[in-house]
Amino acid sequence: MQDFELKPPLGPAGVRERMQQIQARMQSLMPQQEAPGAFPSVLQGAIGTDNAPKPLNPFAQGQITPEGEGKQFSGMIQDAALQNNVDPLLFDCLVSAESSYNPNCRSSAGAMGLTQLMPETAKSMGVTNPFDPAQNLAGGAKYFRGLLDKFGDVRSALAAYNAGPGAVHRYGGVPPYKETQDYVAKIMNLYEARRRP
Repeated sequence: MQDFELKPPLGPAGVRERMQQIQARMQSLMPQQEAPGAFPSVLQGAIGTDNAPKPLNPFAQGQITPEGEGKQFSGMIQDAALQNNVDPLLFDCLVSAESSYNPNCRSSAGAMGLTQLMPETAKSMGVTNPFDPAQNLAGGAKYFRGLLDKFGDVRSALAAYNAGPGAVHRYGGVPPYKETQDYVAKIMNLYEARRRP
């Protein structure tokens, strides 16, 4: 499994530049019948239909939208991730692991919604209704971005999301808790599997 390099926030100009790179790459892979600068016709009119291609992940190779239950939340997941400069595919894997895309999910510990926010975390992220998918995803992505900034690597940030920042500080990385180690491995394995073409 490869290590992941944490990149600084892209900002609007960086996102535009990355999207231009993606468009150029898409055009290089498609037949050259398209008008210069036109959005590829293979995608025109398909967005929002059952046969629509999955949204491209601008941070890594692969596709974001899972099949089945998570499909209805793919747009919100991508939006929340991009607004917080989080890899949409990684964030999608986190949501899958946390709630299996169940917006009404509640854990025995009191964690709520798609990203399983604890009440205090939800409040600190400005989430007034943790069972509202858009609010929950926005809060979860904002919280995860903060953990990425705090710890500087994906595995530690995921561990902090699961076990709390204190545990990661105490052990200097992923703590030796089986649940947390399994959680980090599950998300990273899912992420790697979905990144493959």
